[in-house]
Amino acid sequence: MTENITRQRYAPISIVLHWAMLLLITGAYACILLRENFERGSDLREGLKTWHFMLGLTILLLVVVRIAARILTAKPPITPQPSAWQMHLSKGVHWGLYAFMLVMPLLGWTILSAEGKIIPFYGLELFPLVNPSKALAEQVQEIHETIGTIGYYLIGLHAAAALVHHYFFKDDTLKRMLPGFRRV
Repeated sequence: MTENITRQRYAPISIVLHWAMLLLITGAYACILLRENFERGSDLREGLKTWHFMLGLTILLLVVVRIAARILTAKPPITPQPSAWQMHLSKGVHWGLYAFMLVMPLLGWTILSAEGKIIPFYGLELFPLVNPSKALAEQVQEIHETIGTIGYYLIGLHAAAALVHHYFFKDDTLKRMLPGFRRV
């Protein structure tokens, strides 16, 4: 019975990483949005920016672990199986989300490097990816912000699809990733 349940759910490491990434991404977005409520140069505003950077770099670190977990653990089938077009769309959104989780922190790291700033990571200072360049920092900042906006849509589409599968298609797409779910 336990083996059958395991095959119907993602591996625990994948479930934990999935929900941890949601929390980290939410935190990164929240920090960068909340900073606007505080005066430029204030300790709170600078603290929120620092947390934004560190959460982004944590996402980068964990997405590598997540990709390894995805490669090394079995992906449970969806029951009942969705149509081919839904599976293709799902793969596209998942590829987009993984690209988002890889590219955004690297762009943020590049921005800080190009601005000549310290790259903070929980008490450590990471090496710069590029030499200081105000022009490069501005260009990469625009790309980072644009992809950040696209990220809202990707995450929203992913969440909406999970809910549509659960409530309308009545398959186990969502249940496979929920913590603690046991299928009877």
